[in-house]
Amino acid sequence: MELKNQTAVSEFHLLGLTDNHRMLPLIFIMFLFMYLITVFGNLIIIMAISSGSQLHTPMYLFLSILSINDICYSTVTIPKMLVNIQAHDDSISYIECLSQICFVSIFGGMENFLLAVMAYDRYVAICKPLRYTVIMNPICCVLMVLFSLFFSIMDALLHSLMVLRLSFCTDLEIPHFFCELAQIIKLACSDTFLNNFLIFVAAFVFGGGPVCGIIFSYIYIVSSVLRMPSSGGKHRAFSTCASHLSVVSLFYGTGFGVYISSAVTDSLRNTAMASMMYSVVPPLLNPFIYSLRNREMKEALRKLVGRLIYLI
Repeated sequence: MELKNQTAVSEFHLLGLTDNHRMLPLIFIMFLFMYLITVFGNLIIIMAISSGSQLHTPMYLFLSILSINDICYSTVTIPKMLVNIQAHDDSISYIECLSQICFVSIFGGMENFLLAVMAYDRYVAICKPLRYTVIMNPICCVLMVLFSLFFSIMDALLHSLMVLRLSFCTDLEIPHFFCELAQIIKLACSDTFLNNFLIFVAAFVFGGGPVCGIIFSYIYIVSSVLRMPSSGGKHRAFSTCASHLSVVSLFYGTGFGVYISSAVTDSLRNTAMASMMYSVVPPLLNPFIYSLRNREMKEALRKLVGRLIYLI
């Protein structure tokens, strides 16, 4: 088989979600609509938190950063897909592909760590309410966000640098709408053991760590709530966690769905559809989850809309 190393490879070809070219206009409209909703929905969340003084707390600081991260996460993949459909060109340069791998890993990892940080915030608020302002001080909050970003970047750089060592075959077609790390590794003709091993180790450390943090936080939260004497206190405590639990379930549920899909089906297009659910749907739905299930957010959005109408 003829090989091309990374210096010779100039571009890959993204095959997208379907071979049916008649479906491309519908896919273009659908993804454009989802992208615009994702951007505007998360921008509204950021504006509501910025303008509402009652929301200037660690919980909503983390939520605003999550919204920024969701905008960036969607922007890494969807615009390139839309441009390719509009230009009737499925190519993506080697540098662009490597950049997508890196930034998807950064923002996906950042979402993972932020959800763990938000779970810890809820743990402190419910289990140690008298020490909440001391523990979740501004310096601590900033440090947790910076450490989340640092570990996400470190994970992404490890994967990206390991891709640089791979040699590729003449078949450079990716059955996906963006450059997914696993699909790129499958195209390689050189030995990919180290890449796959690194994925396993990184998933265990950088994925398993935050998941364990979320699980243990909620074990303590549930234990603390069940000891509360009043049913009203229990309801208030659980209601503060409802939005976060919904987002966690959506993020990890779709991620688990991708894993199951790739394990039980040989269809690469079905795996691509499952990956779409993982990379596109959570950023799209997160603003709706927090705006519909959070009373303080509803009030802040109502005031923001009122101010915007007044300005108009």
